[in-house]
Amino acid sequence: MDRTREEVAATLQIAKVNAEDFRSTVHCLSFNHAFNSGDYSLMELDDALCKEIEAGGSLVIRGEKSDHAVLCSESKTYDLKIADTSNLLLFIPGCKTPDQLLVDQQELNVVRCEIAGFSNHYWELRRCRPKLKKLKKLLMENTYDGPENQGNGDNDTSLYTTDDLLNQIQASNEELLEHLKVIHACNIKGFWRILDFDYEMKILNHVTQLVDSESWSFSKVPLNECLQELRPLEPEEMIEHCLNCYGKKFQEDGKINYVYFALNEDKICRATAQMLLQNAVKFNLAEFQEVWQQSVPEGMMTRTDQLKGLALVDRTSRPETICLLKTEDLPEDTQERFNSLFTMREKWMEADIAPYIKDLCGEKQTIGALLTKYARCSVQNGIKLYNSRRPIS
Repeated sequence: MDRTREEVAATLQIAKVNAEDFRSTVHCLSFNHAFNSGDYSLMELDDALCKEIEAGGSLVIRGEKSDHAVLCSESKTYDLKIADTSNLLLFIPGCKTPDQLLVDQQELNVVRCEIAGFSNHYWELRRCRPKLKKLKKLLMENTYDGPENQGNGDNDTSLYTTDDLLNQIQASNEELLEHLKVIHACNIKGFWRILDFDYEMKILNHVTQLVDSESWSFSKVPLNECLQELRPLEPEEMIEHCLNCYGKKFQEDGKINYVYFALNEDKICRATAQMLLQNAVKFNLAEFQEVWQQSVPEGMMTRTDQLKGLALVDRTSRPETICLLKTEDLPEDTQERFNSLFTMREKWMEADIAPYIKDLCGEKQTIGALLTKYARCSVQNGIKLYNSRRPIS
């Protein structure tokens, strides 16, 4: 039922409310004939997401039936959680907020609005880490080991485009593309492929041997000459991909047509260590360090800090040993990750466990905060050690 200006004024008088304390616009609400509480969902967005939407961006809900749904913008991933509220939230199309009303309007104005729906809950967003463990698992279904081994035997059902991956991976577009670089994925004929590790090391070996034979500096490897010399051995795109994985591209001032790569010593030493450790359960640490140094290109120096998140050293055994333990092979869930680590080793020094939990830290979260929450600290012989807060079966 509509209200007149006189009825509004009378209501204010009965309530003993001074009309001058309010704006001159009054909204008269009524229920829409098609009123339904299940037609709408509310989502709370922060300023950054609002601006992204207003600029024409989009938000996508990702996840399969067995997954906990996440919401992705172009660059970030958010957990979706339903938040209940004791206040009834009304959906009123055409209702104006105070900042949209005229300030100097004197005459009482009654605006009639229909309530289209209501809700007593809304979707709350919380920034979370993208769930990327599945990405490498999918790409490892069909690794690339050179053009001569492909032929007509490619299984297109296990080849993935960017859109295919976005449909299966709970991550934003930017996070997905960044992680594809981290795992050394290569786009071949529109499909993302991971190079077979032995094939990748074969190409890297060609590059480092060429650098040595040509007496080039590892900090200045010319792209054109490298492609020209190695073209008979491997496809140019694979050589350049390898240089991108293990080096950084740059150009000298004034030389637009000359592209160089500065090879990264740590990345090459790390890859060599993985090659040596991948087929051994455990390796005598002293023997490994000797073989490792002999295996890297001349002029490069190996250091144990290059192995963080890749290999685990056991200094309590005699002799000391080292084994392959890659962060990417551990569970993605935080509690499961800690359970797995404490199953392998009952007590950890912070320096040993830190590389394996660093990626679990959220925004403004530290490794120390994670350890406080999921581990118990004790001191033995002046050394801080961490063990599980809960029994490990």
